[in-house]
Order: sequence, then C-alpha cells, then structure tokens
Amino acid sequence: MARQNTVFKEAYNRCLAELSTNDNLPSEPELGERLGISRTTVRAILSRMHEARLINWDKRVKTVLRGPEVQDFFPDEETNSLNDVIEKSFMKRILTGDAEPGTQINEAELAREIGTGTTSVREFLIRFSRFGLIEKRPNSHWILKGFTIDFALELTEVREMFELRSAASFAHLSDDHPAWADLDEIEAEHHVLLADIDARYKDFSALDEKFHLLVHRASGNRFVVDFYDVIAFIFHYHYQWNKAFARARNERAMIEHLDYIAALRSRDPDRIEAACRLHLNSARQTLLQSVPG
Repeated sequence: MARQNTVFKEAYNRCLAELSTNDNLPSEPELGERLGISRTTVRAILSRMHEARLINWDKRVKTVLRGPEVQDFFPDEETNSLNDVIEKSFMKRILTGDAEPGTQINEAELAREIGTGTTSVREFLIRFSRFGLIEKRPNSHWILKGFTIDFALELTEVREMFELRSAASFAHLSDDHPAWADLDEIEAEHHVLLADIDARYKDFSALDEKFHLLVHRASGNRFVVDFYDVIAFIFHYHYQWNKAFARARNERAMIEHLDYIAALRSRDPDRIEAACRLHLNSARQTLLQSVPG
C-alpha cells in the first residue's frame, strides 16, 4: 500500500501539470498511458481533483475548473520518481523469498503489485535487461538469470576504471565548483551517521550512493555518469543480500570514505589514487561475499 501511495502522489503531481494546458482532461486509458499508471490510480487521481474543485468529473467529461496552486501539490519528500518506485519494488522482489536463477517475473503481476501501468514496468525491465541479470521470454514473462561471481567481477572491474578516472578529475575542479560544497555536506552526513552507528548503520547504502555519484560526476563524461546507474543499482542492494557483519562493514566503509574525502581535498594525485583503490578493493570484497551461494 505504501508503494501504491507513492505512485499515486508522484503521478498526481504530474497530472496537475495537465490542468495548466487543457480545458478538458483526456480519457482514462489515455491518461493512464501518458502517466504510466493503472486505471485504478487514474480514477483515484481524478476523484481527488474533483474533491479539490480542480476539475468537474462527470462520467467521461473531465472539465478543468482552475489551474493548480502550490498547496495542491504533494511535497517532494513524499514522492519518488515512478522509475525509483519500480526499481525498489523489483529489487525487493528478487532479493526476498525464493528468487533464484530461473525464477519467472511477470510484467502484469509486478505492475499490479506496484499500482502502476504495465508499459512503465516493461520499459524498466527492458532497460534493466542490458545488465544481463534478466532475460525476456514470450508472453510478457522474464527469467531471472542470477547474480554470479563472473557478473560481480566484471562490474567491479568497470567501476574501478571509471572511478579512478573520476577521482583524478575531482582534484582539478575549480575552487568555486559546487562539488566542493556537496562534498562538505556529504562529509558532515558521514559524521552524523557515525555518531549514531548502532541505530543507523542501515542508512549507509543511500549515503554511499550519494558520495560515489558525486565522484563520478566529476569526470564530466556522460557515459561514466550513466553507467553509475548500473553500479548504484547493484552496489546499493548488495548490502541487503549479505547482512552478516553489516554494522562493522558499514562503519569501516564510512571511515574509508572520510579518508577518501580528505584525499580529494588534498588534490594530491597519489594520495587520491591510494584512498580510492583501498576503498574500491573493500567494496569488491564485500560484493563478492554477497553473491548468493
């Protein structure tokens, strides 16, 4: 229900934009296709808009009464992008229960579970399939191929090449580049998390993703940044595959991050490379240990 509520809020905000450019809203199927959501969610959105006197909904006629105002939107912190919702739901499905190589994934079932349209789910699965973890079969079915040692090794090899290059580029950013302020903020978040490590060690994966994405962006290379989606997708969730010693592992990674951050600030190429290699080696070992079986 929480996932469906998030889908509803995110889609509702996007649907509000339709009110500014139309006198009448399109049909329910067309609106669902346009927003990538189910008919049930479309009706829930229309019902709320009718109650808020944004539209007059009379069977097939949906007349726009007024444009949206700031208070009509759900706050950003209550919404996630539709792709994020599908990603989290998909990963939860393959990381829990008995999802082993050969497990079937049905587009319609996944869409129904999330509360979104099958088109959005299909587009996500097509993008995800290029990683080699799932494979398309006839009749809207997909097969989980499994996360293997070979896959983990290939992923870490590419990650290390890209991140070493990106970290070296970070040292050459101008003094007034906004990345330095972002680095300050991320460092402060590390200290806050470390101060409450026993209760909050599970929050580390999100901070880990935020830090490494900042480093990768310093490369200025769109392909490096785009590939980080793959890296984040796997490395973010591998913490859930192997929960053994998670607290100690996350605490060590945070300390390595702080050394890494100090190295970036030094602008010393040798120091940056050493800190980067040390941390990436730890991440490689953790990922390999998380491979099922």
